[in-house]
Amino acid sequence: MPRFLHLADVHLGFDRYDSKERTKDFYLAFEDALQKYAIDTQVDFVIIAGDLFEHRVIQPNILNQAKICFQMLKAAGIPAIAIEGNHDNRPYGTVTSWLKYLAEDELVILLEPDRVDDRIVYEPWDGIAGGYYDLPCGVRVLGSRWYGASAPRAILQLSEAMQALPPSPGHTVMLFHQGLEGQIARYQGALKYNDLLPLKEAGVDYLALGHIHKSYIEQGWIFNPGSTETNSVEEAKYDRGVFLVELSEQGIDAQLKQDYQQRRWVRLKLKARGQESLEQIQENAIELVQSAIRSKELNPDVRPMVELRIEGQVGFDRLDLDVRKLQQELQQLSNALIFLLKYEAESVEFASPIPEDASRTQIEQEIFTDLLTAHNHYKNRAPELAKGLIGLKEMQLEERSTSELYQFVEELLETSSNSG
Repeated sequence: MPRFLHLADVHLGFDRYDSKERTKDFYLAFEDALQKYAIDTQVDFVIIAGDLFEHRVIQPNILNQAKICFQMLKAAGIPAIAIEGNHDNRPYGTVTSWLKYLAEDELVILLEPDRVDDRIVYEPWDGIAGGYYDLPCGVRVLGSRWYGASAPRAILQLSEAMQALPPSPGHTVMLFHQGLEGQIARYQGALKYNDLLPLKEAGVDYLALGHIHKSYIEQGWIFNPGSTETNSVEEAKYDRGVFLVELSEQGIDAQLKQDYQQRRWVRLKLKARGQESLEQIQENAIELVQSAIRSKELNPDVRPMVELRIEGQVGFDRLDLDVRKLQQELQQLSNALIFLLKYEAESVEFASPIPEDASRTQIEQEIFTDLLTAHNHYKNRAPELAKGLIGLKEMQLEERSTSELYQFVEELLETSSNSG
């Protein structure tokens, strides 16, 4: 019974957080997954359904990472079959890419159908190029390209080209880099299930997808493993991994494998209710991280990726919180590789009703009172301070000296403080 490993969205060279160690995570995840679920289990072949690389233009060390992994497979006698995704496909008008380079170096079988007279044509892999490959284990693997918005039309042409091929030696696997509708929110350009049906009708038993970084299976023949490593905090909630697949007369057994080296993500949330002081918010954030460490949710020894989201309302000017300083303190406390502090709380707002016939002074009084009431430090003295601010404004209009203005403010704050 043929067995293979299905990966997608490896994204070697990922550099979103400007961290060399984080970039290396993507290589280590890829290498470990291949070792555990391809080489150690001795699968017949490995497929990569697009986005091996993060960028079309890559650094030498990233190319070397890919070569090390594919040389491991080659040494074990396991062919690696790949297609290009939207991240690593060649720009329009160019004839080569880094995947093409790896194919010419006999490390990867890069499957790409040809185009003749505006038609898609499948030619067998000849050791250098080709659109499909018949493996000795009795499996035909078909390639495709990154089609973007033209994918529905390309699918019709691909299915037509498949029907012109000689009979498959057994099961037929197809690699396709495109997302399926309904899997994640706010994703534009996803295919409908019916868009893919012509491929099934043309003989595809296992459609190996990539592109969406979340694992899913649809109708027992469409499989997407998700990315090998988490690309962003928004993706941390998704299941992802690699599919270890066995094909038999009874059907398809695809097991999602996740027990390989991946950086752990921890997501924390602090709800501000508008009653806390600036110092209390800082203390609560520190306590939340400490609590996560005590409960083993956060393990500083593994240097996790951590996000703390502060939401709700704060009873002070939100800009008074030194986010950078707090972030650095929390990163040191958690020993996180990257600590993301998302400060999304808003200042408490008050809006006292103002009569239609209110005078300018009354309106100013209410506005000053609302602003002061929204601040935890001044809310108990808001009415007196509001009157003082009106007096300060009048002194300014009278062009009183700066020393007089400062003296007035000092006396106002001292008097207000004593009365409070």
